[in-house]
Parts: sequence; structure tokens; C-alpha cells
Amino acid sequence: MRVCYFDCAAGISGDMVLGALLDAGLDVAALRRELGKLGLPGWSIEPATVRRSGLRATHAGVSAQEHHHHRHYSDIAAMIEASEISSHAKTMALAVFRRLGEAEAHVHGVSLEEVHFHEVGAVDSIVDIVGACIGLDLLGIQEIYGSALPWTHGRVNTDHGLLPIPAPATAELMRGWPVEAVDAEGEWVTPTGAALLTGLAAGSAMPSMTVESTGYGAGTRDPEGRPNVLRVVIGQSSATGEHDQITELQANLDDMNPEWMPRAVEAALEAGALDAFFTTVVGKKGRPGFVFTALCRDADRQAVAECVLRQTTSLGVRYRSMDRLKLRRETVTVETLWGPVRMKLGFLGEERVNAAPEYEDCRQVSERAGVPLKDVYATVQAAYLQ
Repeated sequence: MRVCYFDCAAGISGDMVLGALLDAGLDVAALRRELGKLGLPGWSIEPATVRRSGLRATHAGVSAQEHHHHRHYSDIAAMIEASEISSHAKTMALAVFRRLGEAEAHVHGVSLEEVHFHEVGAVDSIVDIVGACIGLDLLGIQEIYGSALPWTHGRVNTDHGLLPIPAPATAELMRGWPVEAVDAEGEWVTPTGAALLTGLAAGSAMPSMTVESTGYGAGTRDPEGRPNVLRVVIGQSSATGEHDQITELQANLDDMNPEWMPRAVEAALEAGALDAFFTTVVGKKGRPGFVFTALCRDADRQAVAECVLRQTTSLGVRYRSMDRLKLRRETVTVETLWGPVRMKLGFLGEERVNAAPEYEDCRQVSERAGVPLKDVYATVQAAYLQ
């Protein structure tokens, strides 16, 4: 599996991502050809070798001749949908712009359909984002990871006025992602860079790999102290499963009515938990008690933690980030004498290691046909194997 890791010690922006991919071997002619399928007028890419604090890097050199650069989220999504870029690049680009749109919607208190991009709606920003997604696809990248993001300070001038750094939308995009406090002024992380990383990366831990290439993408600044470059490391990973990061939240309880527990589990799942459960323990002074555990994506940590505090008698919740290896999942439909039933499949690489009937489908068949649930399961398993 081909993977890449973005080392964001000096921040990340859309043009830095594109420059790093070009520096790591992305063919600029192929990139221009694919970007031409967007139908955007008046843009160009002229990569240039530059130096930042003594390091050689590639500046993407994206430019555009455009005065009107305000576009709605829906306009950009429709443009990407209508293009003939590869389905993988299209899926990534739509995911990044949706993440940007949701962050803007949250910050401005509007719906996603009402989001009106300013700087991000300009041709050069669209080329940066879609070009980065096309580049990842052309390089055959299957999984993306990235480091903690630097949190700097200062002010940035935008169409909304003078805003604190990180800009509100950028800060929203960084929610749930590890950050590093840096005593420096200036915008080191832009909305486009934050959306690309947090919208596409599986986690912040660098994966084990055999390194094939590295690339350095240059920003426009050249400050003292840190080279203004983004490093990308590309290589082959021998891992056969899929990797991501989740958060585990736990709370100890010794004074909670057990009758409330089923609702607490349901509420945690509604709040975004991937799983939630109680385990029995013996606590202080020999008291019988419980541990409530919820697993969630990092971005859902706050919502799930607040839910645990509301639904239980705990006065606090502890949490930690965890790496996870998981099977690639697929769903297929099996035809039975009672009608179609879904099967959940789990793959380790190309090897299928799990196959299980979908419980809700089997339960409905059992109730409708008056057949014991265990017989429905056995029949569906046999039909799948045939």
C-alpha cells in the first residue's frame, strides 16, 4: 500500500501541498492535463525551485487572472461533480470542500448551502485543492497521514476584516487534530491546508513504511528560525489493514442507577460514538461499580464527552488517543427464499477474513417468516458461501 506523510513543522497550505507533491515526483504535465478537465479559465502552474532558510524546495507557482473570486460551496461542488477528473480525485476534492464548507457554516452560523467562499473561492485556491487531490491520485497514494499542526498567533486581514490567527474557520478545521503551540506570529496554517490534511488524513501518527521519495513544498514567506516548507514522505507500507486514530473516553461510576445505562449507551452513539459499553469493576472501599467506555473519532470527542457527563453521574471524563488497525469493509446482498439479506464482509488486504449476516435484516426476516433467527443466519451464511 502506498502511503504519504505530511510533516507540518512549518505549517501547511494548499500551494505548499501541491509544491511538495511536485517536488516528490508528481508530473506537472499530467497535473495540468487533469486540471484542465475542471473547465476553469485563466490559470497556470509554473513550478519553480526556491530556497527557504537554505533548504531547496518547490514553489507550485499557481496563478490566476480573475477579479471575481466569490463562489458558493454548491457552485464549486457542482463544478467538481461535472468534471471528468478521476473518481478518486473527485471524491477527495468534494470531501475537502465539504469540510471547508461545514467549517465556514459553523463559524458564520449559516447552512452549508448558504456558505459563500471568499479567498477559498478564487481560481488559484480551487486549483491548489483540486490539484493536490489529483496529485495524490496520480502518485497512487492510498492512505494519508500528517503531523501535529503549529498554532501561532497574530492577526490576518480577510474579506471579513482583521481576524485572529488561526482564522476562525481554520481553528474549526483543526478541532480534533493535535496542535503544537508555537511562539511565532503569522498564518502558518491556512484554511485550504487544514482542510486538505484533516479532511483526507487517516491519522497523525507517521506510518511504518519503506521510503520511496521525499518532497519539499515552499510557502511564500521566508522567515528566520524555521524553513517555510512542508515536507511530504512517500513510501510503501506493508500493513494489510486500514489504519486510523480514535479517542477512548472513560468514566468510573459507583453511584449510578443501572436502569439508566441502556439510555446512556444510546445517547453516546447518537452523539457520534463508534461504540459504547459498560464493564463491571470493584472500586474504592470494595464498592461494586462500572466503567463507561465510549470510542469515537477525534473530531467527535467533545460532543461524546459532554454526552457522558449529561447521561451519567460521573463528575469527569478521561480520554486518550489510540491507533487502530481495522478491516476494510464491504457489504453485499445475498438472495434467499425470504428475499434479499445483506452480508458484512471484512478484508485484510485482499483476503476476506470475516463474513457475517446483517442482524437487522435477519431479525426482520425471522419476524416476517416466523423462522428462528438462528436458522435465518445459517441459511444466509450458506447462500453466501455458494
